[in-house]
Amino acid sequence: MKNFDKKYFIDDKSILAGTDEAGRGPLAGPVVAAAVILPVNFFDDRIDDSKKLSTELRSELFKVIKKNALAYSYTVISHKKIDEINILKASLLAMKKSVQKLSVQPDIILVDGNKTFDYDAEVIPIVKGDSKSLSIASASIIAKVVRDRIMVKYSKEFPQYNWRSNKGYPTKEHIEAVLKYGACSLHRKTFLKKIFERANQTEIIF
Repeated sequence: MKNFDKKYFIDDKSILAGTDEAGRGPLAGPVVAAAVILPVNFFDDRIDDSKKLSTELRSELFKVIKKNALAYSYTVISHKKIDEINILKASLLAMKKSVQKLSVQPDIILVDGNKTFDYDAEVIPIVKGDSKSLSIASASIIAKVVRDRIMVKYSKEFPQYNWRSNKGYPTKEHIEAVLKYGACSLHRKTFLKKIFERANQTEIIF
């Protein structure tokens, strides 16, 4: 991971951004993407795919990345927009907007996954990029921490789903709560159809 990003630099003056999202799979809440530009010589061997890190380490690295980054930003796309345009388009939109909001514009953008978005700079998809690229991994940490905090906040309003713990992902506990209490205003309608169909519940109340 230490030298992965450097091979994409055009020259010594190149500016590279990494971008990633958090929250493609949950049944509720937003998808959040982040973009990060790191100094060329910056390295912290604790930085990795956010999903592999503990909550405590993610929070610590969240501060480290914000302190050391040349620029960083994040974008929150609501559950309503996800239902409107689908989760893939919402994720790509969030990543693009995050890059657009950077105070320094990059020459090269590394995107986690195999899809890209149109931009005035070169955009390169990196499959499993959050495990390969320091910039993408840093963006994954920013996005994950921001989204988790949003879901913890929402959990106070809707404690029956225990989002404080499951963050809106389709855990057995969360699915059982949806079937017991019904869906709330923060659930993604398009994500719940199969769950209710399997349970022979055709009426979904939002």
